[in-house]
Amino acid sequence: MTLILAVVYPAAGENAELLVDLNSEYRDRRKDAVKRVIANMTVGKDVSSLFPHVVKNMQTEDLEMKKLVYLYLMNYAKSNPDLVILAVNTFVKDTDHVNPLIRALAIRTMGCIRVDKILDHLCEPLRKCLKDDDPYVRKTAALCVAKLWDLDQERAVENGFVTVLQELVSDSNPMVVANAVTALAEMQESSTTKDVFVVNVAIMNKLLAALNECTEWGQIAILTSLAEYKPLDSKEAENICERVTPRLQHANGSVVLSAIRVILVLMRYIKNPDFDKNLIKKMSPPLVTLLASAPEVQYVSLRNINLILQKRHDILQNDVRVFFCKYNDPPYVKREKLEIMIKLCNDKNIEQILSELKEYASEVDVDFVRKSVRAIGRCAIMIDEASERCVNVLLDLINTKINYVVQEAIVVIKDIFRKYPKRYEAIIPTLCQNLDSLDEPEAKGSLIWIVGEYADRIDNADELIENFMETFLEENAQVQLQLLTATVKLFLKKPAQSQEIVHRVLQTATQDIDNADTRDRAYVYWRLLSTDPQAAKAVVLSEKPPISVETRTMSAGLMDELINNISTLA
Repeated sequence: MTLILAVVYPAAGENAELLVDLNSEYRDRRKDAVKRVIANMTVGKDVSSLFPHVVKNMQTEDLEMKKLVYLYLMNYAKSNPDLVILAVNTFVKDTDHVNPLIRALAIRTMGCIRVDKILDHLCEPLRKCLKDDDPYVRKTAALCVAKLWDLDQERAVENGFVTVLQELVSDSNPMVVANAVTALAEMQESSTTKDVFVVNVAIMNKLLAALNECTEWGQIAILTSLAEYKPLDSKEAENICERVTPRLQHANGSVVLSAIRVILVLMRYIKNPDFDKNLIKKMSPPLVTLLASAPEVQYVSLRNINLILQKRHDILQNDVRVFFCKYNDPPYVKREKLEIMIKLCNDKNIEQILSELKEYASEVDVDFVRKSVRAIGRCAIMIDEASERCVNVLLDLINTKINYVVQEAIVVIKDIFRKYPKRYEAIIPTLCQNLDSLDEPEAKGSLIWIVGEYADRIDNADELIENFMETFLEENAQVQLQLLTATVKLFLKKPAQSQEIVHRVLQTATQDIDNADTRDRAYVYWRLLSTDPQAAKAVVLSEKPPISVETRTMSAGLMDELINNISTLA
C-alpha cells in the first residue's frame, strides 16, 4: 500500500501544482507552467486532464506561448474532441490577426487537428488564408487544403479549395508555388478521378520559372511534378532538360537525383543524338559527387546509380575508380560498389578492376571475399579477351589454400568452363588437388560437374568419382544429383572402366536415398541406360546452352517504372 501511494501521489501532486500555475494571475508563471506541461507531454506523461486550463492560455499576444498551447492542442485533440470546440473561436480570431505568423500558425494548427467537428469551422478561415496578402500565410494554407482533402474530399471540392490551389501554381511567390504543387501532387495520388493535378504546357512553364527561386524541398516537389510531364516533341524535351540541368550542381543529393530523374524520363523523347550524348556527360560528375557523402547517402546513391547504369550503359564509363572500395566502407556500400564495378567493366578497364578484385579477395570479411571471387568469374564470362587473365587470377587465389577462397574459385571456374568449353582444360589437375579441402555443397557439386564433363580427358576420373562415393549417402541433395549425372557421363565416355561404379551409384540412389529428386533421376538414368544407351548419350551428353552474365536484371517495363521513381524510397 505504501508503495502504491509513493508511485501515484507525486504525479497527482505535479498536475495539481501545474493546475494552480496555469490559472495564476502572473503571465510568467502561466508560461512556465505551459512549458512544463509540454515537457511532460514530450516524455509521455498524461497531462490531458489539464486540457481546459491550457486552452484558456491561448488568448495571448505572446507568440511563443501561443505556439506551445497549439502544440498541446494538436496532441490531445483526438482524445478530447468535445473540448477542442472551446478553442475554435480563438483559432478563427487568430486567422484575422495582424501578425502573419499568427495567422499562419492558426490555420496550420486547425489543419493538423484531425477531428471532424472542427472541419465546419475550418472552411471560412481557410478560404481567407488562401487569398491572404502575405505569401507565408498562403503557402501554409496550401498545405492545409491537402489535409482537409485527406479527411473530406467532397468538402474540399464543394468549397472550391481545389480550384484555388490550382490557381496558386501561378502565384508570384515561388514558395507558394512549391507548396501548392506538393499539396496537389499528394491529392492527385489519392484522387479517384486523377484530374486534380495534370501538368500541361502552361503549368510546366510556371514550374520551370519558380524552380530557381525555391528552397531545396520546393525544388524536389517541382522536379517530381515535371517528371510526370509528357513533352509535345523532341525540341520541347531538350528545352526542359536545359532548364533543369543547373539543378545537377545543387548541394542536396535529393535535388540532384530528382533532376537526373527528369532528364532520364525526358531522354525517351529526345531524337538528337549529340544532345543526348551531352546530357550523359553532364550527369556523370554529380553522380560521382554523391559518393563523397555519408555512408547511408552513398548507399542510396549507389542503388540509384546501379539502376541508371542498367538503363544507360554509356554513363560513368571513365569513372570506375570512384567505385573502388575503401577499407572503412560499411559492408552494404562495398556490395553495391562491387555490383557497379562489374556493370562498368570493359576491355579498357579490366586490368584495373581485376587487380582491385584480387586485392579484395585477401580481406577479412568472408562474405565480401566470396562476392569478389564471384565478380572475377563474372568479368571472365562478360569479356572474352580477359578470360585468360581472370583464370590466372583465380588460380593464384586457389594457390593461397584459404579454404573459402578455394571453394568459391572452383564454383566460378565451373561457369567459365561452361562459357569456354575445351579452352582451359589444363587447369583441371590443379583443381583436383583441392578435392579433400571441399566441404561446401556448391563447391563439391562444381568439381564433380567438371570431372563428369571432362571424364574422357581425366585419366583417373573413375578414382575421383570413387572418392566422392564414400560419403554419397551423407551428402547434400545438390551433390548427390551432380554425382549421379557425373557417374553416368563417365560410364557413357568410358564404359569399360566404370560399369561397376555406375551400377553401385544407381542402386544406392534408388534403394537407400529418401530424396525424391535424386531417386527419380536415378530411375530415369537406369531406364535410359538399360533400354537405349544412344538415347542416354543424346540426353546426358547433349550440347549445353551458352552461359552469360546478365547485367540487366529486370524487364523493360519494370525498368521504366523504376526510372520514374529515382530518388524516392522505392
